[in-house]
Amino acid sequence: MMGQKSGGMSPEAAEELATSALAYLAQNPEDLGRFLSLAGIGPSEIRSAAEEPGFLAGVLEFYMQHEHLLLAFTETQGIRPTMIAAAHLKLSGGTDYFATP
Repeated sequence: MMGQKSGGMSPEAAEELATSALAYLAQNPEDLGRFLSLAGIGPSEIRSAAEEPGFLAGVLEFYMQHEHLLLAFTETQGIRPTMIAAAHLKLSGGTDYFATP
C-alpha cells in the first residue's frame, strides 16, 4: 500500500544499527569532528544527544552523505549499504513508497 511505513526492519533493529554506526563514527576522529560540527554539539554531549528523537536518524543521514564512510562501515558490519537507508527510513518516520501491499 502506498504510504505504508517501512515494514522490513524493526525499530529496534534500526536503532541498533544506528548505534553501531555512531560507535564506528567515534573511532574516526576526522569524520566524528565533521559530524559533531554539523550536528552543532560537542563530544561531551554525544550520549545525551543520542537519546533525543531523530539523532540516530541524523547519524545515518550523515553516513548516506559520505560514501567513503558508508562503504567502510557496511563492509565491517557485513551488510549492504541499503540497510543504512532502510534504518534511516524507519528511524526518521519516513514513508516507504516502495512497500508492497
